[in-house]
Amino acid sequence: MAVSVLTASAEAFLAEPHLATLTTLRPDGSPHVVAVRFTWDGDAGLARVMTVASSRKARNLVAAPGSRVALCQAAGFRWITLEGTATVSGDPARVTEGARRYTRRYRSQPPDPPGRVVVEIAVDHVMRLNI
Repeated sequence: MAVSVLTASAEAFLAEPHLATLTTLRPDGSPHVVAVRFTWDGDAGLARVMTVASSRKARNLVAAPGSRVALCQAAGFRWITLEGTATVSGDPARVTEGARRYTRRYRSQPPDPPGRVVVEIAVDHVMRLNI
């Protein structure tokens, strides 16, 4: 399913403050799956995850530019998976925008440790169930 055809119910589900799993690939090709908080920008087709540059997920992405990832949010028997190409950015404006959206969705500011970056996922494929 193309991201441009998300239904109103899918957009609403992505606005709910759930956790998701983010799957990246380690340098040896094995999957690295971690629970994350994220935000969804439907207008831009962009999901954002706040993290630090030293995290395994960020290191995986930096080691393989242009990597594809999967971000899956589930609640009961409803789930949606966002797939796309991910980049890691330490650009202050992009990190600030990621933090602003995080604060709005989760009603608390994200942690602000040294080395904070934002993972931006350009979503181009969506799978879902009961949404």
